[in-house]
Amino acid sequence: MIEIIDKKHCCGCHACATACPVHCITMKADEQGFLYPIVDKEACTQCGLCERVCPVIHQGARRQPQSVYAAKSKNEEVRMQSSSGGIFTHLAEAVIKDGGVVFGARFDKHWHVVHAHVNNMEELSMLRGSKYVQSIIGDTYKEAKELLLQEKKVLFVGTPCQIAGLKRYLRKEYANLLTVDIVCHGVSSPLVWDTYLSEICRKQTSPIAGISFRDKTYGWKKYRFHIRYAGSTDTPSSGNVFMKGFLKDLYLRPSCHACPARSGKSCSDITLGDFWGIQKHYPQIDDDKGTSLVLIHSDKGQALYDSIEKEHTEAKLENALCENPSIVQDPPESEYSQLFWQQFPLKGIACIEPICRKAGPPRLLILYLKVKWALLDIFKRK
Repeated sequence: MIEIIDKKHCCGCHACATACPVHCITMKADEQGFLYPIVDKEACTQCGLCERVCPVIHQGARRQPQSVYAAKSKNEEVRMQSSSGGIFTHLAEAVIKDGGVVFGARFDKHWHVVHAHVNNMEELSMLRGSKYVQSIIGDTYKEAKELLLQEKKVLFVGTPCQIAGLKRYLRKEYANLLTVDIVCHGVSSPLVWDTYLSEICRKQTSPIAGISFRDKTYGWKKYRFHIRYAGSTDTPSSGNVFMKGFLKDLYLRPSCHACPARSGKSCSDITLGDFWGIQKHYPQIDDDKGTSLVLIHSDKGQALYDSIEKEHTEAKLENALCENPSIVQDPPESEYSQLFWQQFPLKGIACIEPICRKAGPPRLLILYLKVKWALLDIFKRK
């Protein structure tokens, strides 16, 4: 029976709740807004299935990718609407053209982040773009399995822990399943996100018409968070309080500091991310409109990637790691996170800015510098 003692040991993937044969596990939000499994002990039959599908208890092995690429879409419109190089869109298009279904994170009508599936090109844009909030998996693992059993091709995209949860839930390999995880620094609290929307955005006279965590109006390397309101012609701002708190690690899920699925442990076929530092290593492909990092982990993943139109170049893993440590490195716990959670119930979003000023330089920058030199040392020794 699943029993969460240390919250670092639960990534909220829903695998246990989805797998429970008597439906005695429900996912409930804690005081920080993260979902955790709650077991009805009287209804539990002690079958142990919840523990067998847990990706934290049963972690995969660290893997080195079999291929590494810096890539970008040849379609300018697709790339400008994507967070990095637009490769996800073409992978998804290939699956849909083959009669398949694509699962990924989207906004619902209240601008909460949820997992859902699409099977046509018109709806694919809803899954495009980074969303730095933990998505609600809901019943998507079960839906994916039903489609797989119908011999539909399925592409499931998510964070590493979500892909690991799906794989553990399925408990077997499916030839018609393709999985893509993203390079993930960590996921923010849905409660903080909803509070931000309530306190800042929903006070506007016009309804929200679109949200981009990675708007490229000023370039890919100088991306900006942007909320577009109906009838508005405004441009993205240079700073955003929600993103500031995220980048200072104030409200990440506890398990993100001890990720069970980073470093290829999710067993995904492909990993996608940003190829930060592309201008140093492969300047011929950089135009500051976004370049994807593509890590191929399986022959299935290679076949799908080879089937799409793109501009790309083969790359070295060490070059990708130096500029994007989140591939292998957990974010450290912020010493200011506890202060945030003490003040948040009383002050709401207003407490983020002063705490960020106390925290000093972005923790991502400090982590980047530490990991960069550590990785360089490792590769030199090899």
